[in-house]
Amino acid sequence: MDRYKLLVLVLCFSLTTTDPVGPESRRDSEKNEEDDVSNEVEETKGKPDSEYIKELTDAMNKEILTLQEYADAMKSQSSKDETNKESHLEQMAYTLKLLQKSLKKHSEPTWLPNQKAELSVNEKPLEENPQDILNSLPPLPEETEPELTPELKEAKELYDAAVAKLDRRTLDVDASILQIKQAAEVGYVPAKIKLAWSYLYGEGVEIDFEKAKSIFEELAAEGNADAHAGMGFLYATGIGVPVSQAKAVVHYTIGAIGDSSYAQMALAYRYWSGHTVQSSCPKAMDLYMKVAAKVASKMTLNGGPAIHRTRLIDEVEGGGGALDTDLIEYYQLLAEKGDVQAQVGLGQLHFQGGRGVTLDINKAYHYFQQAAKTGNAVAHAFLGKIYLEGGDGIVADNDTAFKYFKKAAELNNPVGQSGLGLMYLQGRGVPKDTTAAFKYFTMAANQGWVEGQFHLGFMYFGGIGVRRDFKQANKYFSHASQSGHVLALHQLALMHAHGLGVLKSCTTAVELLKSVCERGRWGARLQAAHGAWRAHSPHRAFLQYAALAERGYEVAQTNAAYLLDNGDVRLFPEAERHVRALQLWGRAATQGCSAARVKLGDYHYYGLGTPQDLEAAAHHYRIASEQLHNAQATFNLGYMHERGLGLAKDAHLAKRCYDLAADTAPDARLPAALALAALHTRLALQDLATYVLQSPLAMIFITGDESALLYNWDLYVITTLLGMLGVVMYMRRPQQQQQQQQAAN
Repeated sequence: MDRYKLLVLVLCFSLTTTDPVGPESRRDSEKNEEDDVSNEVEETKGKPDSEYIKELTDAMNKEILTLQEYADAMKSQSSKDETNKESHLEQMAYTLKLLQKSLKKHSEPTWLPNQKAELSVNEKPLEENPQDILNSLPPLPEETEPELTPELKEAKELYDAAVAKLDRRTLDVDASILQIKQAAEVGYVPAKIKLAWSYLYGEGVEIDFEKAKSIFEELAAEGNADAHAGMGFLYATGIGVPVSQAKAVVHYTIGAIGDSSYAQMALAYRYWSGHTVQSSCPKAMDLYMKVAAKVASKMTLNGGPAIHRTRLIDEVEGGGGALDTDLIEYYQLLAEKGDVQAQVGLGQLHFQGGRGVTLDINKAYHYFQQAAKTGNAVAHAFLGKIYLEGGDGIVADNDTAFKYFKKAAELNNPVGQSGLGLMYLQGRGVPKDTTAAFKYFTMAANQGWVEGQFHLGFMYFGGIGVRRDFKQANKYFSHASQSGHVLALHQLALMHAHGLGVLKSCTTAVELLKSVCERGRWGARLQAAHGAWRAHSPHRAFLQYAALAERGYEVAQTNAAYLLDNGDVRLFPEAERHVRALQLWGRAATQGCSAARVKLGDYHYYGLGTPQDLEAAAHHYRIASEQLHNAQATFNLGYMHERGLGLAKDAHLAKRCYDLAADTAPDARLPAALALAALHTRLALQDLATYVLQSPLAMIFITGDESALLYNWDLYVITTLLGMLGVVMYMRRPQQQQQQQQAAN
């Protein structure tokens, strides 16, 4: 027993003096072994390959030497250049030094992980962020306009005065162009550009393509963006040079980079329409946005001069366009006799310009003053606008403007209410009060006044005096844009471009931005071209319309095509006339012009400028009829159905098309009635011919058997009577249908 106790004591002692080995201890042991192996691998990897480091260092040093040689070469060349370029070269050298430091950091062995710890504590590592390097660069010198010589200063003043006269649409164009020519002869570049376009348009000078081309080429060689735009127009239209759309795109691109508004609009339109370049909505939006920003920045609160757009094809067929001189003189006579409505009407015409009336603030002020003496609210409101902005010798006066606006607002005139709101919003002559501004803008907007709607949308957009609300801003901007307010169109375009309050849409934004761009000061060229056409100068009119057509103006494309279609323009070979017209009709039709779409159908129907294709003609007619509701296109479809030309021959469809044409436009009722009468007559004659061929006399003539007359005489009489009765019933069918329809109504 004692022996067993001794063995138990020995076993307990051995267990207390030794570590138990189990599954957990075995796992820990294996983990320690793996850690030892990984440490050995890391130590092995940490030791760099000396040959690799040497090759990397040599490559970096070689790159540094190359950059240094480039900097030295540029510095040596800078001694031959002007002194104003030295700062740029010094900046380049400084940048290369920083780059050299950054490259050396990566070329030395200190970048290795196992040697980072050997850096001294006080030594700061080089910056790795490229933005920090850029931030450490010295600022670029401000680009200032070169100092003009006294001669160029005088030329600039002469040029500015002439352009101001042209912007006011003065009738003395020749004198203004003469001033521009004098400034160009001195060497003032903007005057040279303007003179080159004048040679193209024949404005104030004779048309001379060679002189225009020479000026554009000279300035384009110097890098002038507007000159590149001019060369792009020449190559695009083949005026003075062979047609080359590739060269046109190149010149437009260079001009657009140089911030030429003409080149930017022309290139944006090509990207939007896919003409000679791959269609790209983002690129078109980017270019249009640059031009739209310029237009919006120069737009006054009055909205700028009015631009009257007239399609020559509509004016010839339906009248309209500019006001006749006799009519203007008649209104002037009424105004001098005290007719208030005539005074207000003439005042508004001279205030905004357009319709053949010259923009003249002084004349507008004269007529508004006469009407204001009678207490006319509109006259008071526009006098307030004149005193708020000033111009043409009239000094801006906030107190006087406030007095006129207040008088008009008391008479519940929306123009006066909007004017008061603007003065309170901006604090012009009165303490700034956004609450009062919001109240007056709301009153004006509720009456449908476009400026009240715009400013109310602007307050919602910016959260001025109210809680910011993009949906409300979009609502009021949309209302104002329907009246053509340029700033409202611009704001609405930006909202669609960035998706503020509306779904983000590149297509909608581009269309709105295009509308803004087309309301720039260059839009006045439409009226100048129309004036040239009325003065029986088709070449001058065509060239101006062609220049605007390159910018993307649908009206200009339609009018230029119309002049080519009529044969009034003799600038191109006769074989090219219809081809060029077809191209312009196609561009205008793409932008939704129904008359241009019908012309496309006509050109394919008759084979003008393209092989004859009746199916293509029917396709264009159908688009104009179903989508654009053009009565002429519907009538043409009826004719093609009646004759079976390019469409299935179907008298019922032809009659339906004629009826639809008569319902679409009152002018189409008479042609549709004549066409329906002809259709009914044709059908009646066809039925009569069928009955005649079945008569006994016809059978005798055909078979030579006289017995047919005896046996078929009764049948002949019966069928003849039935045929005549059928003709009468067929002729009366439309009248019966019309009576039934009236009775049902």
